[in-house]
Amino acid sequence: MRRVCILVGITLVACAGGEGGGEEPPESGVASPRRATLVTVVDSFATPESAIFDAELDVWFVTNINGNPSAKDNNGFISRIGPDGAIQELRFIEGGASGVTLHAPKGTALQGDTLWVADIDVVRGFNKRTGITLETVDLSGQAHFLNDIAVHPDGALYVTDTGIEFDANGEMSHPGPDQIFRVFGGQARVALVDERLQSPNGIVWDEAYKRFFIVPFGGADLFRWGPAFGLSPVGEGPGGHDGVVALPGGMLLVSSWADSSLFLFGSDRVRTPLITNVPSPADIGYDSSRSRVAIPLFQHNQVQIWTIPPTG
Repeated sequence: MRRVCILVGITLVACAGGEGGGEEPPESGVASPRRATLVTVVDSFATPESAIFDAELDVWFVTNINGNPSAKDNNGFISRIGPDGAIQELRFIEGGASGVTLHAPKGTALQGDTLWVADIDVVRGFNKRTGITLETVDLSGQAHFLNDIAVHPDGALYVTDTGIEFDANGEMSHPGPDQIFRVFGGQARVALVDERLQSPNGIVWDEAYKRFFIVPFGGADLFRWGPAFGLSPVGEGPGGHDGVVALPGGMLLVSSWADSSLFLFGSDRVRTPLITNVPSPADIGYDSSRSRVAIPLFQHNQVQIWTIPPTG
């Protein structure tokens, strides 16, 4: 069993003028940084893990673990905030209220009117307009730590299992395995098990390559994978990767706990720093109409919203 330590005591450092970007010389395979502008910082969250933007409703949904990420305590909740960060409803969906069960919600995906949420060993579907529970897919006995969700063009959900657990003291271990589930029609099956994934975290459908892009929390390699194509490394990041979103123009945006950053990654396999000094950046979301990214700061109970340069 691998044992891992969580980064603690990280201090949020404001970027001068509200802009991100490193000042050190770029590494090999790392391009010069671009510039992004901080729009706002939103407080009042409780261990925020994931942000996703709904263009139809013009809102962000933010998942809140609210405590131990492995505890089945039914106190997790999902917030709804406006495009500029104004909190519309802090506890839009709340465990223990209105018949909802929600322990430690993490990654999300939108599919029509359904907001899908990964919750330890269950995938839950909620009506994005009303918050009522629509569907529950139980993976208990198969999954340890469901983390992020991506929708395949055929309508199936693909869900990463990071293979970790937190004990009552918050210490993290990795019993494994490192795997990805396919969820369709209320049923779940293992789609991929591979040690090379090293605690798979973020996943996104990469339309340019017709494959998934997977970022691991426990390793530096970045992967593309398709059920018919196999798993292949396509480059490296700083490590401690969490969220990943697909941007216009075939670029990907990835968050990293290892160096408190967000970076761009393209088909040229060059990593471009974009936003720095963002501690514990979790599962990011993207508002394409405004070219904005929302960054949950897992250990700071905040969400930052940034405007980023166009990539398309």
